[in-house]
Order: sequence, then structure tokens, then C-alpha cells
Amino acid sequence: VRSRKRKVMQQETRVRNASRNVVFGMFLKGYQILLPFIMRTAIMYYMGDGYLGLNSLFGSVLWVLNLAELGVGSAMVYSMYQPIIDNDKEQICALLKLYRKYYRIIGLVIAVVGGILTPFIPYLVKSDMPEGVSIYVVYLLNLFCTCMSYWLLAYKNSLLTAHQRNDVASKVMLVTNTFQYAAQLVVVMTIGDYYIYLIVQIFTQIVTNLVTAYFANKMYPEYKAVGKLPKEIVKKINNRIRDLFTMKVGQVIVSSADTIVISAFLGLAANAFYNNYYYVLTAVTGIMNVVFVSCTAGIGNSILVETEEKNYTDLKKLSFIIMWLAGMCSAVMLCLYQPFMRLWVTEKRMLPFAVVVCMVVYFFISQVNQILITYKDAAGIWHEDRFRPLVTALVNLVLNIILVQFIGIYGVILSTVISVLAVGMPWILHNLFTVLFKRNAWEYIRKLLYYTIVTTIVCTLTYLVASQIPGVGILALILKAIVSVIVSNLLMFVAYFKMGEFAEVKKLVIRVLKRQA
Repeated sequence: VRSRKRKVMQQETRVRNASRNVVFGMFLKGYQILLPFIMRTAIMYYMGDGYLGLNSLFGSVLWVLNLAELGVGSAMVYSMYQPIIDNDKEQICALLKLYRKYYRIIGLVIAVVGGILTPFIPYLVKSDMPEGVSIYVVYLLNLFCTCMSYWLLAYKNSLLTAHQRNDVASKVMLVTNTFQYAAQLVVVMTIGDYYIYLIVQIFTQIVTNLVTAYFANKMYPEYKAVGKLPKEIVKKINNRIRDLFTMKVGQVIVSSADTIVISAFLGLAANAFYNNYYYVLTAVTGIMNVVFVSCTAGIGNSILVETEEKNYTDLKKLSFIIMWLAGMCSAVMLCLYQPFMRLWVTEKRMLPFAVVVCMVVYFFISQVNQILITYKDAAGIWHEDRFRPLVTALVNLVLNIILVQFIGIYGVILSTVISVLAVGMPWILHNLFTVLFKRNAWEYIRKLLYYTIVTTIVCTLTYLVASQIPGVGILALILKAIVSVIVSNLLMFVAYFKMGEFAEVKKLVIRVLKRQA
């Protein structure tokens, strides 16, 4: 009886923490979408498209340099799950010490490798380099910001993540991001100095790290970076990091290849236009990721304490929630993308509607894939999965370089979709269902196919209805938004309300709402 009560309490805690993290995470993500949107608009109209392309390019270059992180953060947080359950404070302190050591080394490696790569940076820009701006200075400022993010107490954030208190870090970022964007907006609209713009970003990164570490210390004062782990535990952690390396390489290639390839083959202006569209996609994806990040630690805990059948049932429930949200977002994006871009960037910066279709397909496939990745990470299935991200990413990169020369931006988007569908998703499904769930995956695959067919029909019908609304102004955009949300949800309700997952999720939502009330 006591064991059953403990399980119920752990389950309630997981739901409460996940719902709290979702609420704060959603609020922060909405805030983080709005402010960069304002900033991107200001740069576009006050400084020009070249600066937008430059911003996107160096974001991708520095993401490549972040390869040095190797997945240390994921491995360390995963290693804390069991000690937290066991209340083993000594081991958590020793883990923090090891984490701090690794992050200091990572910052140094990024600084050294980044410095070595400096002479080759100009080759990443085909044309459109803004006048009066040194590509070397811009690169080194970005490099310094990245190094500081590792050197200044970044390891403390693992305590918040492992304890499912991402909401605390969200509140800190809310305050520091307000300062950053307000200061950068003043710089862009008055003096237009890109160097000062980057210096503000560096200062904000330093303050964010320090304040987050302060709250982590305040909430968990019993955890200090002291002690030494047994050699066998360090070996296990290092093995996890090694297994995560190929995943990190794959993520870096997929996340960075598009922008770098477009800049190198099509120029900064084309890069800016593409990233205007991609910004909208990442904004919606970012909102969805709040759900994944908020649930990962809870899923990891559940995998350790619950039965295999219970975890498989939870996978189906999470998949249902994500597929409903992803279906609605896909339909709304299809209806609003071009009207919104017309108002935001004007006709001269718009891309064809076919690009929108590709973006929506890319978005939906990425959400399906993220469900599987979330469970894989929560379960720590990194050794068996170590080659999948790398092979998928290399296929993506090869297709990128080939297709961009024949069909331009379409090739860049489609290469990612093809690599995920043909290589990545079948592989990760095999890993999950042979290692974690130990059952045939066809039942789950049939559900995914059903969700995909429903989403395709919902998107088509919703677009046909919303396209009947005339006009191109803000009022027409708002009306299309309302119609697309209502129509898509009604259609999905009709398609899903008889499913067992619908009833289960309904009970879960009612329980969360009652607790919040």
C-alpha cells in the first residue's frame, strides 16, 4: 500500500511539475518570439537584409562550434535522475563537480578551435557583406559570447532541469531578455552599430548565467560542486557522452547546414529571405518544444519507476496531444504564412507558396520525430542510437549541396524532410521498440500514419475555407486566424473523439485544470 501511494505521489508530482513548466515555458517562449520578431523587423528596415543574413549565418556557425559540448549536458542531467530519486546528495554534488570541469574544458576547446577557424570565415559569404563591418570582428564577438556561456556557472542549470524546475530559469530569462532586446532595439534604431548590438548580447549572457546560478544555489543549497565519483560511474557517464557525440554532430549538421549552404551558394540576401520564413517555423516549433522539454525529466523518472506497459500508454497519450497540436499548427501556418509575410516583410521579400507547403511538411515531420527523440533521450538510449543522427545528417548535407544547385531553397527544405523520413525516423522507431518497449512497432506506426492522413485532410479543408476570406490587411489576417483555428480543431475533434487516447487525455486535462484551480 505504501509503495502504491508513493507511486501515485510521484505521478502527481510529475504531472504538476510538467504542467507548471509548460505554463511558464509557454509564456517565456511567446515572449521570446515577440521580442526577436520586433528586433528582426527593426534590423530589416533600419539596417538592411545583409545584417539579417549575417545574424543567421553566425548563429549557424556558432552552433557548429557548440559541437564541443558533445551532449555533456544531456548525459549529466540523465545521470542525476536516479540520485534525485534516491536522495543521494553526495553523488549529486560529485556530479556537479564533474559537470563544472567538463564545461570549463568545453569553453576552452571552443575558444581554441574557433580561433583556428577565423581565417576561413569569409568563404562562408558569397556576396552582400554589409559595408563597414569586419566579418572577423563580428565572428570573434559571437565566439566570445559562446565561450562565456560555458565558463560562467552554466553547470548549475542542470540542478533546475533535473528537478523539473525549468520555470525558474524561464523567469530569469524573461527579465534578462527584456533588458537585452530593449537595449539592442535602441542601438539598432539610433546609432545602428552592429558591434555594440553584439556586446549587449554578451553582457546579457553573463548576467543570465550568474542569476540562474544564484537561484539554483538558493533553491538547492545542499548541492555543492565537491566530491569524487567512483571510476565506474565516471566511465558510464563518459560512455554516454561518447554515444551522444554522433547525435550532437547530427543535430549540428541539420541545424546549421541549411543556413550555411544558402549563404555560400545563394548569398546573404537569399539567406535573409529564407530565414524570415524559417523564423516563423522555429517560433511555432519553439512553442511546441516547451511541451517536450517540460515533460522529458518526468518521462525519465517514469521510465525508472513505472511498468513498460504504463510507459507505452504514456507514449500514445503524448503522441495524441502532440499530433493534435501539430495538426492545428500546420493548418494555421498553411493559411496564415503568406498573408503574414506580406504584412511583415512586403512583397519583394516573399517566397513562393510552394516554399510554405514545404515548410509546413517540414514542421509536421519534425514534431513526429521529436516525440521519438524525447523518449529516446529520457530513456538514455544513446548507445544503440549513436549512429542514427550522424547518418541522417550526412544524408541531409549531401542532398542539401546537390539539390540547392538545381531547385534552390526548395532543395534545402526537402533534403531535411527526405533524410528524416527515409533514414532517421525508421531507425529511431526500431531502437525505441526493441530497447525500451520491447514490442512490435506496427500498432504505433499505424497511429502515426492515421494522424498524418488526418492532418493532411484537415490542412487542405481548412485552407480552402480560410482562403475564401477576402482582403490582405490585418483584419483579414485575424479573421483567417480565427477561422483556421476553429475549423482545424472541429475537424480533428470529429476524427479523434472516438479514440481511446482522446478519453485518456481528456481525463488528464480535467485533472490538471482542477489542480490549477
